[in-house]
Amino acid sequence: MISWANYHSHTHYCDGAEAPEEYIKEAIKLGMPAYGYSSHAPLPFYSSWNISNEQLKNYLSEITNIKTKYRSQIQVYMGMEIDFIPGIAGRSKHLMKNTDLDYFIGSVHFLEHFPDGTYWNIDTSHELFVRGLREIFNNDFRRAATNFWEITRQMIEEDRPDIVGHLDKIKMFNAHSCYFHENDNWYKDQVELTLDTIKKQGSIVEINTRGYYLYGKTDLYPSAWIIKRLADKKIPVIISSDAHQPDEITKGLSYTAKMLKKAGISKVSVLYDNAWNDYAFNEEGIIFN
Repeated sequence: MISWANYHSHTHYCDGAEAPEEYIKEAIKLGMPAYGYSSHAPLPFYSSWNISNEQLKNYLSEITNIKTKYRSQIQVYMGMEIDFIPGIAGRSKHLMKNTDLDYFIGSVHFLEHFPDGTYWNIDTSHELFVRGLREIFNNDFRRAATNFWEITRQMIEEDRPDIVGHLDKIKMFNAHSCYFHENDNWYKDQVELTLDTIKKQGSIVEINTRGYYLYGKTDLYPSAWIIKRLADKKIPVIISSDAHQPDEITKGLSYTAKMLKKAGISKVSVLYDNAWNDYAFNEEGIIFN
């Protein structure tokens, strides 16, 4: 059997568009043998795109019910994308400490905070990105990016996520290298340090396709040269679409498969039969048999 699997998806519990069941129906229609939910975990402060504290129990209950309802047709896994903010949020913080999950994606979206205590979200808008860079880091992008990579390494060491989400998110607004060049030695050094930390801790690196299919970018998260370094270091990878709508759950996966093959990667990590293992793949999907 050749088919895709996806473990990064968002439902209407956070910033996704539809109810969880709509995603699993689409996955079954596409012949996917396994599917994972990973809505944004609650934070100890208000965020418009994270699950609220009050809705967490409902999310967990609904995914559990879907597991049971569709178990003869597809393997369903309960995950969450958990933000890491030093001392504030992470797998062992807030409501996440005692939450039972099949896996979790560790991500960094927030760096430092403004004078009023509001955390700088680097993923919301270019306008907010520019404001945070100016007010928190005095327009010193190198300082901001270094802080991002330091926090990412801290997350990997402290939380040991199953999957590291969109590894180089800090480049999101760097179109035409307006803030930095990825071949700058200081930046490459930060990436190398982070990849060595991932290798040591044993996490899987997500190859995230959302920027490719949503914004028409030919580059992925992470960039092609980082994917090559993942191959060189034999760090396991997983292909994810970061779907926010049911029709996005396989978008960009074939394109990414070509990129991985070009980089010398022949297998991807898959959660199947309740275990993480490496499976061969091609442009049509993961080879499960």
